[in-house]
Amino acid sequence: MPALMRKPRAFPLLVTLGVCVSLLSGPGVAYADDILDGNSQNSDPGPKGDSSPDGTISASASGVVFDLSDNGSGASVGAITSTTSWTPPACWYAPKYTPAQLQAYLEPIWEAGSTGYEWDAEQRDRYVNGNPYKDFNKDKADKGYWWDSYVDKSFPPGWDKCDKPIFWVDKGDAPPADVENAVTPKILAELAYKEIRVPSTKVTLAPADKTKVNLPTWAWLDGAEFKPVSVTASVPVLGISATTTATPVSLKIDPGTADAVTYPASGVCEFKNGSIGEAYAKGKAGETPPCGVKYLHSSGTGSYPLKATITWQISWTGTGGTGGPLDDGTFGATQDVIVQEIQSVNR
Repeated sequence: MPALMRKPRAFPLLVTLGVCVSLLSGPGVAYADDILDGNSQNSDPGPKGDSSPDGTISASASGVVFDLSDNGSGASVGAITSTTSWTPPACWYAPKYTPAQLQAYLEPIWEAGSTGYEWDAEQRDRYVNGNPYKDFNKDKADKGYWWDSYVDKSFPPGWDKCDKPIFWVDKGDAPPADVENAVTPKILAELAYKEIRVPSTKVTLAPADKTKVNLPTWAWLDGAEFKPVSVTASVPVLGISATTTATPVSLKIDPGTADAVTYPASGVCEFKNGSIGEAYAKGKAGETPPCGVKYLHSSGTGSYPLKATITWQISWTGTGGTGGPLDDGTFGATQDVIVQEIQSVNR
C-alpha cells in the first residue's frame, strides 16, 4: 500500500486560536469546514507558534488546537521528561478533511498515476463509486468529517500502526470500534503533556560564586518562578478538550561529587508555601540550611557540576468530567560550583 495514501505530507499552517475555534465551531460551519485542517495535508502534530504581544495564542491547525497561554515562558524554559518510560501518543485519529478537501487531495494523486492503476482504481471505488462511499460523501458535507491519522514520528515505535484508510464519521457518532487511538480527552491530555514548558532550575546559593570546604551552602529557588503551568488541547469540531497541569513538588540536589553532604540527607527539598529552601540571611551562618550542600573537598583548579532537578506532578481534567494523574516529569539544570580550601595563618 503506497505510503503516500496512508500518511499525507505535513505543511504547518499558523492560525490564531481564537480564529480557529470560531471558524470550526461557530456559525457558518458549511463554509468553515472548507478549511477544517488549513492545509489539509498536515500531519505535524505540535503547535507552531507563540503568544503575540496582544496575548493572542498562535497554534497549528493540525487536528488539535493548543492553548499555551498558561504555559511556562521565557528563554530558560524547557520540556519535562517523564520519570517512567511513558511517551506521548505516536499517532492518533481525528477529523482531517471535508468532502471537498478529500476530493482536492486524492484526485491529483490519481491523475498523476504515481500510485499505480490498480491502487487508484481501488481508491476510486472506495471514495467515489459507492463501495462504501459515494462521491466523497458530498451529500453529507454538513453532517460529518473524513478522519485520518496524525503522526508524530519523533516518538517511535507505534506511529506506523496508524495505517487505516481514511474513513467517514457522522457528527455526534463515535469512530468505528476497531480504530485504536481515536482522539479522546485522555489522548488530548497526553498531547498537552508534551507541550508543557517549565522554568530552568538554577538555584541561588549562599555563598554565591565560591564556597568553602566544610561550610554549609544554602540553596533556594525563587517561589515566584515556580508555580503550576498548564496547556489545554482541544478538537473544536468535536467539542472535546483536556487541560494538563504541571505542579512543582520537590527539588533534587546532586552536588556533582561523592565528597559532599546534602541537606536534607536525601538531597530532596520539598516545596513549601510556594517556594523551596530558605534564603540565607545574616546571622544564620551557624544554622543548618533546610536545603543545601556541604562539600568535603576542594574542587581544585576546576569546579563541581551541581545539578538541580525539579519534579513536577502532572494531572489532567477533560470534557465530561474525565481526568486523573499522569506520570510525573522532571526538568533539571547544571551549574558550576567552585569549592576552595579554608586558608588559615598560624602566628
